[in-house]
Amino acid sequence: MQTQLAPEYKNTPHGKEAEAILRKCVHCGFCTATCPTYQTLGDELDGPRGRIYLIKQVLEGKEPTRATQEHLDRCLTCRNCESTCPSGVQYGHLLDIGRQVVDEKVPRSTGERLKRWALKEGITSPLFAPAMKLGQSVRGLLPESLQAKVPPKSEHGAWPTREHARKVLLLAGCVQPAMLPNINYATARVLDAAGIQTVIAGNAGCCGAVKFHLNDQDGGRVQMRANIDAWWPMVSSGQVEAIIMNASGCSAMVKDYAHALKDDAQYAEKASRISAIARDVCELLPAMLPELAEKLQGRVNIQGKLAYHPPCTLQHAQKLRGGVERDLGKLGFRMLTSRTESHLCCGSAGTYSILQPELSKTLKARKLAALHEACGNEEPAMILSSNVGCITHLQSGTGVPVKHWIEALDEALQGSAGR
Repeated sequence: MQTQLAPEYKNTPHGKEAEAILRKCVHCGFCTATCPTYQTLGDELDGPRGRIYLIKQVLEGKEPTRATQEHLDRCLTCRNCESTCPSGVQYGHLLDIGRQVVDEKVPRSTGERLKRWALKEGITSPLFAPAMKLGQSVRGLLPESLQAKVPPKSEHGAWPTREHARKVLLLAGCVQPAMLPNINYATARVLDAAGIQTVIAGNAGCCGAVKFHLNDQDGGRVQMRANIDAWWPMVSSGQVEAIIMNASGCSAMVKDYAHALKDDAQYAEKASRISAIARDVCELLPAMLPELAEKLQGRVNIQGKLAYHPPCTLQHAQKLRGGVERDLGKLGFRMLTSRTESHLCCGSAGTYSILQPELSKTLKARKLAALHEACGNEEPAMILSSNVGCITHLQSGTGVPVKHWIEALDEALQGSAGR
C-alpha cells in the first residue's frame, strides 16, 4: 500500500513505524473474514482493512472525525486479523499508533473521559482490592450489570512451601488477586508438583496493558519500567529461568515490552531481555507432562465434557494455539473447542466489555453458544480458558462453572493426591 505521510508524521518514530506497517498491506481483505466486529456489524470501516485506511488517511493529513474515533474504538484488538493476514501486517501496533493520533485531534466528551480515566486508574490502583472486597460483601444488592463485574468471593487454598532449584517469577496481576485469587495459588501448586518454585516480586504490579490500550501509553510504559525494576535483580543474577504469566493478556503485553520500550535508551536492552524470557504458563506445560502424568496416574476425576475457549491474546497475539487442549488431553481431560468459531473473541477484550457493552454481550452470547455446540449441544461440565477477563466475562452469561485450565489441573492433582 503506497503512503504519503503528512510532514508532521513523516520523520517521527510513530510515522516511520506506521509507514512500514502500511506498506505491507496489499488490501486483500482476508482479514475481514475473521474480524468479529465486521462479522457483527457488516461495516467495512469496522473491519481491519477499513480501519487501516482510516489510519492511513489521518497520517496523510486528513482531519479525523468523531466517526473515525468510534470505528477505532470498536476494535477489540483481538488481532485475529494478524493470524489471517498473509502479508504479516502488524495491525495491533498500527492501531495503537492510530488511536493515539486520533485522540490527540478529536476531543472526547467529559463523561467518556471520566469513564476511561476511572478504568485506567481504578483497575490498576492499590484501592482496587478493597473496593472489590466491598463489592463482594454487598454483591446481592448490586444491579445485575455490576454483579457481572464482581465475582463471588472464592477460596484459594495454601501456597506451596517447598524449595526447588528451578524457580520462575510470576506476575500476580492487578485484578486477578482480588477477583480470582485461586488462579495464582493453583499455578504455584501445579508448578510445585513438577518441581518448580513460584516467586512473586512484591514491587511488580500491572503489566501496563490497561493504560496502554486505553491510550495512556506513557502511563503504561511507567508500569512496564516499574516491573522491569522489580524483576531485574532476580533476572540479572540468573536466579529465575523465566517470568511467567497465567493471564494471557499479561503475557502478550510483557512479551511486547521490547517493542514498547525500544526507543527508551535506559530500558530498551533490559526490556528486550525481559521479553525474551517471558512465558505464558501454558508454555511450561509440555515439559511438565511426564511428572504430572505420573502424579495423576491417568485418573482425572472430572466427569463430563470440558469446553475450552482460547483467548485472543493467547492464540493471535502470542501464536499459541492448540497447545492447552493437546497437553491437557494427554493428561486425560476431555477438552473440546468450537470447530468453526474457536478463533473468535468472546467480547471481553480488557475494558471493552465496559466501553462497548452491547457489542460485547453479542459476542459473549455467540461464544457461549459455540462452546455448547462443541459439546454436542450438551451443557459442559466446565468451561475453561486462560485469561481472567475472558473467565469473568463468560461466567456472567452462564451457570456453568468457568475456570482457568490450571485450576482444573490443580483440582485433579489434589484429588489424585488424596486417593
